[in-house]
Amino acid sequence: MGNVVYGVHTSVDGFIEGPNGEFDWPEMGEELSAYSIGLAERAAAFVYGRRVWEMMSSYWPQVESISDHPHDLAFAPIWRRTPKIVVSRTLAEASHGAVVVGGGDLAKEFAEVRERFPGDLLVTGGTGAATALAALGLVDTYEVIVHPVVLGGGRQVLPGLARQSLRLVETRTFDGRSVLLRYGRA
Repeated sequence: MGNVVYGVHTSVDGFIEGPNGEFDWPEMGEELSAYSIGLAERAAAFVYGRRVWEMMSSYWPQVESISDHPHDLAFAPIWRRTPKIVVSRTLAEASHGAVVVGGGDLAKEFAEVRERFPGDLLVTGGTGAATALAALGLVDTYEVIVHPVVLGGGRQVLPGLARQSLRLVETRTFDGRSVLLRYGRA
């Protein structure tokens, strides 16, 4: 069974979105893009909460008609071929062959997901699914990319989560701007 990896982009003051929901501040330079693509390529499945799923499933299937950013064009085929899991209490089904979990006992349902998709499960995007999984002790690795911006408010990383001890596994700088802080459970 692989690791559950939570990958998140955050501001220096700990927000994943600005006060008005803006996510226009992360810069995907060449080094950060290459690292992110490598992380995605190694994933057995992508895991999203409902809100992020709705955004991802509307963007990535048609990204070539929306964006010409090299990162987007490199990630799109990976997104299309990688299995997807949606953690939601409200969705019964999802498009693009995604498996929906969370309508019942999330710990039990996610154990079944881990058996079905051996390898790393990459939780990305928002905080809902990551917070729910972390509260159950199911997140093995936290990959926090800190960007050089202060947002002054917005959506916090892992809101309301009880205290957990972590150990620093790696730090790395990308493009002279952003810093990876990789933590494992202590």
